[in-house]
Amino acid sequence: MKKIVLAIDGSDHSAKVLDTAVEYARMMDATILFVYCHEKFPTILGEPYRNNEIAKILDESEKVVTPFLQRLAAENIPFEERIMEEPAATRITDIAEIEGCDLIVMGSRGLSNLASLIVGSVTHRVLQTAPCSVLVVR
Repeated sequence: MKKIVLAIDGSDHSAKVLDTAVEYARMMDATILFVYCHEKFPTILGEPYRNNEIAKILDESEKVVTPFLQRLAAENIPFEERIMEEPAATRITDIAEIEGCDLIVMGSRGLSNLASLIVGSVTHRVLQTAPCSVLVVR
């Protein structure tokens, strides 16, 4: 294994997912592709409201991912970050396929919205569509 996708959503459970990914990366001498998917950018707002909302979403994303990225840097594990727009399940599997990843590490639960409850969890969708093995952290 040389590339591991680490998918986090900013929930409290994400710290445990990070710990597991770091452990596997050390064992396998692998690179981590850190993936965080923020909410969709608004499409129906006019200027300057749209730009203000986009800036707000990006600022919130930065606040969520910064502690995780700092921890990865402190662990001296090679990593790259991918901050993407939802839908998370699609983005995670696309990145794993495009980058030729060997493993996806993600949580069994996390933050979800009403749409996730109706259509199923992100983890469930990744398990169904992933091009590689998926490690679900409880």
